Amino acid sequence: MTSIPFSHKMGAHCESGTVTSLLNHAGLTISEPMVFGIASGIFFGYFHKHKSFTFPTFIVRNRPGDIRKNIRKRLGVEFQTYSFKREQDGIAKLDELLTRGIPVASQVDFYYMDYVPSWERAHVNVHFMVVIGKEGAEYIISDSYFPKPERLNEESLRRGRFAGGNMSPKGFLFFPQDVPNEVDLKKPILKGIQKACFNMLKIPVPFVGIKGIRLFAKRVVDWPKFARDTEHLSHEVMKINILLEDQGTGGAGFRFMYATFLQQAAEIVNKPGLKDLSSELMIIGDGWREISLFAARIGKNRDLGPEKMKELSEMIMERAQVEEEFFKKLKQSIK
Repeated sequence: MTSIPFSHKMGAHCESGTVTSLLNHAGLTISEPMVFGIASGIFFGYFHKHKSFTFPTFIVRNRPGDIRKNIRKRLGVEFQTYSFKREQDGIAKLDELLTRGIPVASQVDFYYMDYVPSWERAHVNVHFMVVIGKEGAEYIISDSYFPKPERLNEESLRRGRFAGGNMSPKGFLFFPQDVPNEVDLKKPILKGIQKACFNMLKIPVPFVGIKGIRLFAKRVVDWPKFARDTEHLSHEVMKINILLEDQGTGGAGFRFMYATFLQQAAEIVNKPGLKDLSSELMIIGDGWREISLFAARIGKNRDLGPEKMKELSEMIMERAQVEEEFFKKLKQSIK
């Protein structure tokens, strides 16, 4: 039996929550919004046609793994990482780390996490949680989406860690190996904000950042052309609500969590203007939440005619305008 003393906390998002919990366990007191902000987690990308997607979709955060990588780069935290070609090697390494008293983050396919109610499970290969012990044939899991540690049988964890498909986990494990005793957060905060502004305003491709939001607004009216039938279109439109609200974003596509980061950052970097921008982003987030509710309503009611899709498009285009103004002011505020 292996049970590691570990302070379990719920989080808004699986990767930022997992990284935060591990850093706190290692002795670095830091909040999840601060981890998310320093790691430049806020983002937007729209993918109208892509080999990895069977239907147009969008993302509201940076790539899976970037939160850990950016925290390493900006806070000087060294993470030990492992991936495996053979399942038995991955299973043996996890058990060895637990025996050594090391809580370890694992990347899994969310579908195989049996502690999740069946109606909530979906095949998503980039879910992160912390394995904090093993008793008999069950692992003890600290998953930031749940209020208490959960139990998962060996076979379910194996299937989740070594699921195939796009972005296959390949048994990926990580934990902080070297954490500085003291960290001055001022420079990392400013670097994180600077990169976030670049991502939203300056990346020279048409499908990311503000350009991506505008592309989303323009192309969403074409979604009926790609749907098999009304049921399929209804499902995809309702997914807008899921992607913005239900997949661990902290609400409004991470806008509320990023607003909290700016509120906390204002004190540390002594820039009171960030508090005003935090309040502004909360209002912007309310607008994204209106889009979520509108999409959920028209999808559920199968009210998906051209006028409703045009209204949805106009709501998204308005978010592009206000976010462009916001990120320009945020960029200026840290000069």
